[in-house]
Amino acid sequence: MNQNHGERLKPLASGVVVGSFYRPPVIIGLAAAIIVAGLVVQAHPSGAQRKEKAPKSVEPASGNPENGKRLFLKDGCYECHGSAAQGGGYNGPRLAPDPPPLEFILSYVRKPTGEMPPYTAKVISDKDLTDIYAFLKSAPPPDPKSMPALNK
Repeated sequence: MNQNHGERLKPLASGVVVGSFYRPPVIIGLAAAIIVAGLVVQAHPSGAQRKEKAPKSVEPASGNPENGKRLFLKDGCYECHGSAAQGGGYNGPRLAPDPPPLEFILSYVRKPTGEMPPYTAKVISDKDLTDIYAFLKSAPPPDPKSMPALNK
């Protein structure tokens, strides 16, 4: 019998001993990389997997732009984003005529990361946000002639 059998169980500076087997760091690194890659694939599914998870949001085409404009003004969105969603006011970004995707708007309004206050579904429903989104999609850019800074 080999006198150095007990030596195999001692951890070396470059590896790890698991049970009675020595695992070199390369194998452990590969195993960790495979596990991390699996987690990344689950977090960011491929196109085939995305088809299985349909978004639960309402289609933008189903929104009512007239009601959206009324809500945009009534709920005070204009105070930061401007009356035509052109941006300005208190540094609210321009939203019209090319707003971010509806899914982004729905999630950001609920949990904003900037200075915007959150709006719960009790304050404004997803349907109302979809109407506002329809307004943002239909809002024409402001006429340059109506801007004093451009007409000097």
